[in-house]
Amino acid sequence: MTSALHLPYELWLRVFSFLSWKDKLSMRGTCSHFKRLMDESRPVWRGFCVVLKDLSRYNRAFWRSLARRQLTSVSLRAGKKRDLKLLSVWLPLLAALRLDNWRGNDLQELKRFHLLNRLTLTACSTPLVNLEFLLPLSHQLTQLSLCNVQLTCPASQLLTSISQLSRLGSLLLHHDGSLAIPTLRGVLSQLVNLRFLSWTMINYKRLSQDFFRPGTGAAGGASLSLSDLQLLNYDAAVTQEVLQPLANLRSLSVFHLYSVPGPTCHLQTWLTSLQQLCSLSVHGGHPLVVYADFLPSSLLSLTLCVDLQPEDLHVVSLRAPNLQHLHLEPWSSSSNLVRLLPQLFPCLKTLAIRHHHVSDEDFLGLHQLQHLNTLEILDSFYRPDPNDPSLVVYKPSSRLLQLISDLQKLTNHKVRVITSSHRDALTCACI
Repeated sequence: MTSALHLPYELWLRVFSFLSWKDKLSMRGTCSHFKRLMDESRPVWRGFCVVLKDLSRYNRAFWRSLARRQLTSVSLRAGKKRDLKLLSVWLPLLAALRLDNWRGNDLQELKRFHLLNRLTLTACSTPLVNLEFLLPLSHQLTQLSLCNVQLTCPASQLLTSISQLSRLGSLLLHHDGSLAIPTLRGVLSQLVNLRFLSWTMINYKRLSQDFFRPGTGAAGGASLSLSDLQLLNYDAAVTQEVLQPLANLRSLSVFHLYSVPGPTCHLQTWLTSLQQLCSLSVHGGHPLVVYADFLPSSLLSLTLCVDLQPEDLHVVSLRAPNLQHLHLEPWSSSSNLVRLLPQLFPCLKTLAIRHHHVSDEDFLGLHQLQHLNTLEILDSFYRPDPNDPSLVVYKPSSRLLQLISDLQKLTNHKVRVITSSHRDALTCACI
């Protein structure tokens, strides 16, 4: 081990680059040599997000350690006004900040972060009276997320504050339906750099003709730059004319308001209007059979968390023959679906499925997907006692682990298999 410590600095950094965040932290704690190497190397921690809570419990040695790593991303839980001042002193390079369960309605201290460009507010315990704290950040923020945040300010004030964020490229606004915003025209006409939008749609029964229409200035009547759109709690009537400004849209995600939908499938209109769509994600709403014939042939990625039957997948394969990414989470069992995938979607590179009730033969048959490089198992849990269905172990069963091992042998270990428990363990609370 002593001789290993004398390996070149660059070589150790190369080794560290292959480690997960959990392993990096473990390696850092093994000896003072590795601690110094890792703390003084900013590339080792690039993309790392530290989760902090109750800042009074951290001593100066802890803060110095974070400062040496020059961290740029922090998730602060149950924070208060004074916490922002402390963060700005020790982590002046902070570029991404997530505030979970913020305690208080004063966020003016955010002006201390001169490099902040990504801000997330989630589940604030106190309503936000206004969004004046965004003004000092108007030329900095590129991403803004407001999720499950109570906003007591008028809708007009909200739109004005957001419209001043001239560099914003990503906007997420999820609320309980208390905000009445008749159209997005005012925001979209100002945010000319906006590429991603996630919006709560629970208030809308019918989208107005100018709902997505850009401004009437130099680019009046032109298409929006928006390329990725998420609609939350959606059940609104729409016409093709309303959707004309979305000609550049490449990704659409629809989270329907009702599991039992109404008589009209509004998704048909969306799919008819967006013939250049590359990615589609549908959660709830009508069964797949109702809109499968409307899927654009340009689709490369498809997520289906809906009611579907095996014959529906045959239609999908004909409508989207070049599909490369499939996330399949049907409301019913997957037992009769997995066996069809190698024949219907031979171009798949990534696949997410449930494995319960899927036979070993059908599961191992996925080795026929010659281009597959990533397989995600969405239900990596098991019930050890058949007489007690309430007892659930949230980790892969021995059967699943054996199936994964057998599949990797059949594919010469070319397929990376991710289980839900493994994914959760690796997930960093990053913004």
